[in-house]
Amino acid sequence: MAYAYTEFLTISTIFIIQLHNMGTGGTVCNFKGEGATPSFFAEGDVVLGGLFPLHYIPSSYVPSFQKKPQATHYLYFSPRTLRWMQTMIFAVEEINKRQDLLPDIKLGYQIMDSCNDIQPSLRSSLVLVNGQPADAGNHSCAGVGRAVSPVIVGDAASGVSMAVLRTLGSFHIPLVSYFASCSCLSNKREFPAFMRTMPSDAYQIKAIAQLASYFNWTWVGVIGVETDYARFAIQLFLEESSRLGLLHYMKQVRFSVLGEEVSFDENGDPVASYDLMNWQEGPDGSLELVKVGYYDASLGKGNDLVINESAIRWHRTQQVPRSVCSDSCSPGSRKATRRGQPVCCFDCVPCADGEISSQTDSLDCMKCPLEMWSNKARDQCIPKEVEFLSYSESMGMVLTVVSTLGACVTAAVSGVFIFFRNTPIVRANNMELSFLLLLFLILCFLIALTFIGEPTDWSCMVRYTAFGIVFALCISCILAKTVVVLVAFRATLPGSNVMKWFGPTQQRASVFVCTSVQILICIIWLITSPPHAAHNTVYQSEKIILECAVGSALGFWGVLGYIGLLACLCFVIAFLARKLPDNFNEAKFITFSMLIFFAVWITFIPAYVSTPGKYTVAVQVFAILASTFGLLSCIFAPKCYIILLRPEKNSKKYLMDKGYRKHVVKTSSF
Repeated sequence: MAYAYTEFLTISTIFIIQLHNMGTGGTVCNFKGEGATPSFFAEGDVVLGGLFPLHYIPSSYVPSFQKKPQATHYLYFSPRTLRWMQTMIFAVEEINKRQDLLPDIKLGYQIMDSCNDIQPSLRSSLVLVNGQPADAGNHSCAGVGRAVSPVIVGDAASGVSMAVLRTLGSFHIPLVSYFASCSCLSNKREFPAFMRTMPSDAYQIKAIAQLASYFNWTWVGVIGVETDYARFAIQLFLEESSRLGLLHYMKQVRFSVLGEEVSFDENGDPVASYDLMNWQEGPDGSLELVKVGYYDASLGKGNDLVINESAIRWHRTQQVPRSVCSDSCSPGSRKATRRGQPVCCFDCVPCADGEISSQTDSLDCMKCPLEMWSNKARDQCIPKEVEFLSYSESMGMVLTVVSTLGACVTAAVSGVFIFFRNTPIVRANNMELSFLLLLFLILCFLIALTFIGEPTDWSCMVRYTAFGIVFALCISCILAKTVVVLVAFRATLPGSNVMKWFGPTQQRASVFVCTSVQILICIIWLITSPPHAAHNTVYQSEKIILECAVGSALGFWGVLGYIGLLACLCFVIAFLARKLPDNFNEAKFITFSMLIFFAVWITFIPAYVSTPGKYTVAVQVFAILASTFGLLSCIFAPKCYIILLRPEKNSKKYLMDKGYRKHVVKTSSF
C-alpha cells in the first residue's frame, strides 16, 4: 500500500499544473511536487530523451502515513551507465558535426536517471514527453518548460521498459532501448512503439542452444537474476498500430558504423550478433575474457555459430567437458523418457527380438521383415536361419543310419528265407506272402529317408503318399497272412474245402485290393490339396522352419485312419486265431506286432501335434522305424531263430507231431 501510494502521488504531481492569473501582469504556471531528477540537457531543434539507470537498488523505507513521504534514495552508482550516457552525448554531438545526416536540424538531448526502477522511470519519461524542466519553480505560461522529446532512448531493464511503454503507448511515442532483451517486447500488438538496438532474447536463446548442441551438451544449468520482465505480459488494447507512420520510417533505417551494417526487422529488432567469451587465467594469475567465437544471425542457419576451439581453455582439462543427463543410446536400443524429467533424461531400452534400431538415440525400434530377424546387437536385420531335419546334423545322421540298418536287416532276413525256402517252417507260413511282406518292410525303412532333407513340393508329396501306400501294403500282407492262418486251420478239418476259395491268387488279390483303397485316398488328396513345402514362423520367430504342410488335413488323417483300420482288422482276426495249432499258427506273433504298432502310433499322435519344428519330422521318422522294426521282429525273428539256431525243429515231422498233439489235447478238452 505504501509503494502504491508513493507511486501514485509522484506521478500525479507531474500532471498537476495550477494556472494563476497574476493580475494584468500575465499568467504564471506553478509546478507542484518534488523536483524532477537532475539530468544532462542540451538545446536543439529536436531534443532526444534518454533514460539510463545511473543509480540502482533503493534503500528500505517504511512510510508512517503521518507526514509527506520522503524521496526515494538509491544506494549504488553505476559507472557503466555513466559511460552509456556519455556515449549518447557523444553520438548526438557527432551527428550535429556531420553535414550528410541532418544538415538542417540540430539535435539536443535530455538524459535522466531511471534508477532501474519503475517509479522514477515513469516520472522521468513523463517529464521528457511533457517538456517539463528538471527544476521545480514558477515559469511563464508563454514559454513553459523545454522542447518535447519525440523519442526516448531507454530503458535498460525490460521490466522498466514495459512499464514505460504501457504508459506512453497511447501517445505513439517511440521507445528505443539499448539493453532490454526480453523477446516479449517484440510483440507488436502489445508494444507497437518499441524498438531496440539490443538483440532479442530469442536470438540469444538460439545461440546458447546451438552452443550446447555444438559441444553435445544436453544437461545445462542456467544461472540468472530473478526479475519481473519475463512475467509481465499485460495485454494493451492498441488496435491501430499499423498507422504509426517521440515508427514506420524508423524501422526502415539502415546505416553503417565502422563498417558494420545496422538495420531492423519487422519487429523493430536488430539482427542478433554475439561474441563468445571465455574466462581464462592470465600470466599474472588474473582472470580475463578472451573471444573464442561469435554468433551472427545474418550469416544464415548452419553458418551463424563460429567457434575457435583451439582458443578455448577448459577448467582442469584440455578436452570439451561432457554435460549430459543421459548417455546416448547406442544402435540396438531406443530412448525411453523418464516420467517427470526433462527430455534429455532418458533410459536406453534394448530393442525386442525381431526389432532393430540402426541409429544412435533412436526413438523407436522398427520391426524386421517377415523373412528376416534381428542380430544379437539388434542393430541390423539378417536373414532368418532356415531349419529342417538335415542329413548333415546328428539327429538326421542317426535316423539315416537306423533306417539303412533296418533295410539291411530286412534284406538279410529275406536272404535267409530265400536260402531256406524249401524248409518246412518257411513253406508252412505262406512263403509268397512272407516274401511280399519282407519286400514292403524294406520299402518302409527306405521311405523314412524321404522325410530327411530339405523339403520341396515334390518331396512332400512323395513322402506322404509313399508312406501311406507302402504301409497299406504291409498291413494288407499281414491281414492276408492272418486270414490264411485261420482258413488253413479250417481246411484241416474233415470235409472242409475252404482253401480253394483263398488260394495264392486270392491272397495276392486281397493285398492289392486293400491297397487300392489307400491309393484312391492318396489320389484324391493330391488332386484337392496336396502336401507342399511351407515356411513356418509360428513356433520360433527367429527361425524359418522349412517343413511339409499336409495340405488337406482330411487327406492326411484319412491315410493314417485307413492304415489304422487295416491294423485293427489284423489285430481282431489274429487275436481270434491265437490258439490254433503252432505249426500253422502265426497269429500270436501277428497279435504282438499289432500291439506294438498301435502303441507306437497312438503315442505318435500327441507327440506329432505338440512337437515343434524339425522335431515333428523326427517324431514321424521314429514312428515309421519303430513300427517297422516291431513288425519285423515279432513276425520274422522267431522263424529266423528256428532256421538258424534250432535247425532240428525245422522238420515236417516235428511240426506235424507238435501240432497234432496240441490239437488232440485241445479238442479232447471240449
